Amino acid sequence: MKIKPILIVIALLIAPQLRSQDRQTYPEGYLVKVGDMAPVFTVNEAGGKSYSLSALRGKVVMLQFTASWCSVCRKEMPFIEKEIWQPWKSKGLMVIGIDRDEPSETVNDFAKTMGISYPLALDPGADIFGLYALKEAGVTRNIIIDRTGEIAFVTRLFDRKEFDAMKGVISGLLSEK
Repeated sequence: MKIKPILIVIALLIAPQLRSQDRQTYPEGYLVKVGDMAPVFTVNEAGGKSYSLSALRGKVVMLQFTASWCSVCRKEMPFIEKEIWQPWKSKGLMVIGIDRDEPSETVNDFAKTMGISYPLALDPGADIFGLYALKEAGVTRNIIIDRTGEIAFVTRLFDRKEFDAMKGVISGLLSEK
């Protein structure tokens, strides 16, 4: 029996959606949880510099998923700059802001407007975001990764109490050798 070409096309269109529905999801639309190994990726800053998560092994890494249109992201970023990046960047912490699906000009302007000095990288198509959370889930997410590449903490939105808990986790990880 021959399958009509239209059925093949339909099957090809539906298959990726079925696979994504089979993925385990966690609270707040996460696809990862504390204790998982962080999915690896390479990302490029709007200025061109590239970062590979696997090359950052040995450092504590904070991924901050953000976007210029996100008001909660804008609220949180000065706290990340002042209370996390500035005090700990020389102690083995790497913070990478990952801007969801915006052009480099927008991302450069966003970084300048926000007054941040940590790298702000591009995520066209939200492909890196999609390694960590459902693509239809919202930004303002932080993921803390220990020196071995294991996820140590995740956040969603900006809550001062949770932010302080995240700082405690980062401080503890940085004090471990």
